Amino acid sequence: MSKVIGAETASGKIEVKGKLIAYWTVTLLLAASITLSGIGQLMRLGGNIELVLDVGFPLYITTILGTWKILGVIAILMPRFPRLKEWAHAGLFFLMTGAALAHAFASDYGDYGFHVILPLAYAALNIASWALRPESRKL
Repeated sequence: MSKVIGAETASGKIEVKGKLIAYWTVTLLLAASITLSGIGQLMRLGGNIELVLDVGFPLYITTILGTWKILGVIAILMPRFPRLKEWAHAGLFFLMTGAALAHAFASDYGDYGFHVILPLAYAALNIASWALRPESRKL
């Protein structure tokens, strides 16, 4: 009987470790992507000016969005503060889905729908990071 319990315990530890690896893989990919995007917006690099103006937003929005992205990444990566992490995940989700909708409503799809698909991919990474987070990062 103890062998079965021991096997279940070992299996549980493997599952927890696998989930933790998946969480950090997805979260670091999300953090790197959003950080690069935020820096690009703050520095107005790589077509960020055209992306914003084509949708009809004023250029100063790049400073606001870039700052929010960097602060959101910091909140998600730093230890403790689970409520702040919840808000950061929610903020990134609304930011990315809002970007996709803004481009879709402005008929600014980009090549092969890139301007809509990329923010939705970031939103999906954000959802995966939130869903896989360990107990220490939950409310």
